[in-house]
Amino acid sequence: MIRSYKNDDIEAVLKLWLTASIKAHDFVDAEFWQSQVDNMRNIYLPASDIFVYQRGSKIIGFYALYETTLAALFVANDAQGQGVGKQLLSHAKSQRTRLSLCVYKENEPSIKFYMSQGFSIISEQTDKHTGHQELTMTHEPKP
Repeated sequence: MIRSYKNDDIEAVLKLWLTASIKAHDFVDAEFWQSQVDNMRNIYLPASDIFVYQRGSKIIGFYALYETTLAALFVANDAQGQGVGKQLLSHAKSQRTRLSLCVYKENEPSIKFYMSQGFSIISEQTDKHTGHQELTMTHEPKP
């Protein structure tokens, strides 16, 4: 079930974000992701519209929108490959008419996922925080 984020979801969302970030971005030192937990807690999540995917009493995925940017979409490692990401992304698309996102160029599984869901690559740049190349991708409805 996808539902709106509640303040008491914070610890589950942060744990999921950190674990999935370290796995998906193993080319970035894990210490970098650990150093970003407070920023996620105090800056990024409060500024975003967040929805969580809950199965039973457990949050197994979430996404965060900042204006028209899909700032985060993460699925628990043990729930990947079950359609949770597709459902979350479909829900995010229903919230905005246009979406953009950035994804690390080295994160090939995510790039393939977003392309399979109708996103296109529009630019490439260096992430100022990690020094790794990232792609900007967009999704716009067909006229």
